[in-house]
Amino acid sequence: MPVEPFRIAGAEVEIAVPVRSGGVPGVSMAGFRGRAMEWVDLQMVPYPALTLFIDLGDDLMLDEANGARTHGSSVVGFGTVGAHGGGRDIDLIQVRLSPVAAHSVLGVSSGLSGRVAPLDALWGRGVESLRERLHATRSWDERFAIIADLLTARERAGRAVDPEVAFAWRRIMLSHGGIRIDRLADETGWSRKRLWSRFRSQIGLTPKYGAQLVRFDCAAHRLAAGHSAARVSAECGYVDQSHFHRDVMAFTGLTPKALAVAPWLAVDPLAWAAPAYAPRT
Repeated sequence: MPVEPFRIAGAEVEIAVPVRSGGVPGVSMAGFRGRAMEWVDLQMVPYPALTLFIDLGDDLMLDEANGARTHGSSVVGFGTVGAHGGGRDIDLIQVRLSPVAAHSVLGVSSGLSGRVAPLDALWGRGVESLRERLHATRSWDERFAIIADLLTARERAGRAVDPEVAFAWRRIMLSHGGIRIDRLADETGWSRKRLWSRFRSQIGLTPKYGAQLVRFDCAAHRLAAGHSAARVSAECGYVDQSHFHRDVMAFTGLTPKALAVAPWLAVDPLAWAAPAYAPRT
């Protein structure tokens, strides 16, 4: 379903989203198509999901903070900090998978946390076959359906995370990252040590870091919605504004003021059903 053209970093981009939700729980998709007069480079803001970039324009570049570069279809791991995406001929689909969905759909999650990798390193020749099928149609609805069918088949053939790990992730999301890990362990019926170990092996991050990332995501979207840093700091559970400022700098290298107008976040209300973060209670 096409959305009104959106200007981002000097480029006018057509954004499309699926007409209806469905398929694998914890998965969302958006399509982007346009052509810029000059190279577009966007700093990515870390998000509590793993992101697949299925490139149909042949010039997508993703750079890690350490300078490593990936060309074409790629996967950005959960909690990746400092990555940039660039291109001129924009024709791609982004697929966001919660860490729970990523474990079953991709067959791996922990090895991808905090890094960017070529998508064919996970799917092999299946990536080129998928690109050919997507190239054969310019209908966004058909493209989304092709990907949804593929992800559903992979999920059915994959291995789910432990129910306790899935429960822990849901609680972290519902609390906007505010739940204490001791309480989380008590609610799962596991010891803190066991929860820490199983969560890290299946999700790829510790429960504490996962909660920090979710809390940051809550704060980032509230900043982008126009709320003041002082209000966001208080309502998202930070000790004080300096604590909030340090977290934003650690995740993005930006100040809260700069993060509030980051182009990467500006597109979210159109492209993604972003969580409607309410004040913590």
